[in-house]
Amino acid sequence: MTATIYGGIDIAMKVPPHQYQATVAFYRDVVGLKPITEKAPAIGFEFGPNKLWLDEAPALSQAEIWLEFFTDRFEEAADRLSRAGVVRCDAIEPLPEGFRGGWITSPANIVHMVREPDAW
Repeated sequence: MTATIYGGIDIAMKVPPHQYQATVAFYRDVVGLKPITEKAPAIGFEFGPNKLWLDEAPALSQAEIWLEFFTDRFEEAADRLSRAGVVRCDAIEPLPEGFRGGWITSPANIVHMVREPDAW
């Protein structure tokens, strides 16, 4: 049986420091999205059925969007992706020891977390 890969609920926007506060204010004050506060100091917003997380990223000069995939069996999904030529890039952001997931990029260089739903 092949592992299933499907869209997750988290969207991460990595924002450089010179744009961070204005970006937070845009989603909170201008657009009026409902804030997610239970993971402070992380700043998130309800984004329809998804969660939009804003992360300050000092090493970036422009914002990036990172997306999430869920899978029922990470190791099988990782093998499937590897056979298709998808390169893992786990060094992009540290993950906890024993975490059942990893980082990949799409051909357009969009970062994706691939993880089991209960990997945290």
